[in-house]
Amino acid sequence: MSIYSPKDKKDVALIVGPTASGKSALALELAKKQPSVIINADSAQVYTDLQILSARPSKDEMESIDHRLYGYIDGAHTCSAARWASDAKAEIAAAHNKDLLPILVGGTGLYVRTLLNGIAPIPEIAPAIRAEVRNLEVADAYTALREEDPISADRLNPRDSSRIMRALEVVRSSGKPMVHWHAHMAGGITDEITLHPLVLLPPRDWLYERCDRRFQIMLDGGARDEVAQLLDRNLPDDCPVMRAIGVPEIIAIIKGDSSPEDAKEQAMAATRQYAKRQYTWFRNQCPADWPCYDEIINNVNYRNIVRLLQ
Repeated sequence: MSIYSPKDKKDVALIVGPTASGKSALALELAKKQPSVIINADSAQVYTDLQILSARPSKDEMESIDHRLYGYIDGAHTCSAARWASDAKAEIAAAHNKDLLPILVGGTGLYVRTLLNGIAPIPEIAPAIRAEVRNLEVADAYTALREEDPISADRLNPRDSSRIMRALEVVRSSGKPMVHWHAHMAGGITDEITLHPLVLLPPRDWLYERCDRRFQIMLDGGARDEVAQLLDRNLPDDCPVMRAIGVPEIIAIIKGDSSPEDAKEQAMAATRQYAKRQYTWFRNQCPADWPCYDEIINNVNYRNIVRLLQ
């Protein structure tokens, strides 16, 4: 990676991995080595309302380095992968125009994949078809999918209701299976940039212990007050911020439906499960030639890890 002119080569650094794996701290280490902009690629950290429970870096933690796409969307709205990718493209272009290195950092694989590879141009689903499909039991929908789009059915878990319904409504509404639309991905930037990726996959025991410890820090740092403020807004239950890990559990405490200790254990378990899913996704979905760091991450070896991005 050029340390002089990211603009010339369209350099983009990318640091991905599960929650609590040390991505933000590593991004800061890289940003200290050359003029940079750190761009969020985490679906929870885009929301203004989730400063604490999303582990969004504070102003002090940002260390005067420019951070973008953090806390920029009101919790009443939903940020799609397509919207984030469009915003990230704009921030990357703005960074290059200033001859700064864009450093993408986050744990939302769908966001990153949409930015790099584009999005399938699936037409709008006919409302009547969507209603018909969504009223099916998941087993019936899966049986229908095996008839109408067997390729999608073979790659999906028979209990994955949301993806089964999506694939079925797409083939019924458009007349073409998901594989057709995935072959026509558009809008990706892979061919326009020089990507320097790094996947963090530290030992799971170390990662899960960090997840537990970090959630306790969140509780001590005002997570309950943050959730109380969300409740005061009377947002719909299906808003992403209301379903974020830790929010339902703390709501249960506030409403007296759960003891603080039980809620904490449930939230910690949910965080570990989320980290496990992210771990699996990044291990299996990232290109084989992306460098991967699978050792314990700490201040001592940050410098060696940063070299993997260069």
